[in-house]
Amino acid sequence: MDQLNEIKIIDFITESGETIPSINLTYQLFGKQPGDAPVILINHALTGNSNLTGKNGWWKEVVGEDKAINTKKFSIISFNIPGNGFCSNDFYHPDKFHLGDIANLFILALEDLKIKKLHSIIGGSIGGCLTWEIAAKKPSIAKFIIPIASDWKARDWMIANTYLQDRILNNSKNPLQDARIHAMTFYRNPKSLNNRFGRSFNQSKGIYNVESWLDHHGTKLNERFSLKSYKMINRLLRSVDITRGGLDFIKIASNINSEIHIICVDSDLFFLPDDDKKTYNLLSKSKKDVFYHEINSIHGHDSFLIETKQISNIFTKIFKRKK
Repeated sequence: MDQLNEIKIIDFITESGETIPSINLTYQLFGKQPGDAPVILINHALTGNSNLTGKNGWWKEVVGEDKAINTKKFSIISFNIPGNGFCSNDFYHPDKFHLGDIANLFILALEDLKIKKLHSIIGGSIGGCLTWEIAAKKPSIAKFIIPIASDWKARDWMIANTYLQDRILNNSKNPLQDARIHAMTFYRNPKSLNNRFGRSFNQSKGIYNVESWLDHHGTKLNERFSLKSYKMINRLLRSVDITRGGLDFIKIASNINSEIHIICVDSDLFFLPDDDKKTYNLLSKSKKDVFYHEINSIHGHDSFLIETKQISNIFTKIFKRKK
């Protein structure tokens, strides 16, 4: 793992007017140093972190030497969303922050690092939502804006799921495990689970293999994540909305001076592909440099983590474009 670095943000004012005296924002750098190569910002998913590549990197098949996001050619930076529990950071203010505040934090951190222009902002799931938020606030910050399996606002389906997650986290006897088990059922797709397990039964445990798999994911998350962290990130997920305050989406998105490449998963049950298609069709009427890409998979939302060959091919095609 590359070194975990830290930036201290003093007297941060949230968009609701709350002043936070001090926030320790941690991040990792991969590849070349900023200033020596184009900089790519990658935003992690809900239970992810800044550790992109290397032995335990969550996107090591996509980010690395001679990979689609090539550490020989780019400087890659990834911040930890405060409260994600990746380091000894007890930051926990779910009622004071929305995802736009996190976008403002990341922008301040980039300014502190003297990074004025990015090659790309890339993110999956809540990281893709955060990509939209940053681009809306800094319309000329990057050449490419690439939100993956995400949306620019929390729609009713997302609000319903995060509401249920919050109920589980507050009322269950085993909140982290149970919330994770519920989440895994919509991070994947029915066809994916049916094809993988085929109603197979684990005789030694006396349960179906799909149940054993869900238990495993619940236990693993409980080992590396805290209840406060999960509550914090879950609240942030439901707060995404670049039009908060009654602003107009087309006006905001049309002003983004970047190529916008929307990547969806055709089997996603969490961020629905139809919503991404609507966004693309709506925005393409007023903005020329907006593009739509689709990952074809039976695996659902998590396909952006699973179908690494497809997503690598999409990145390669995007990066070869000449604006």
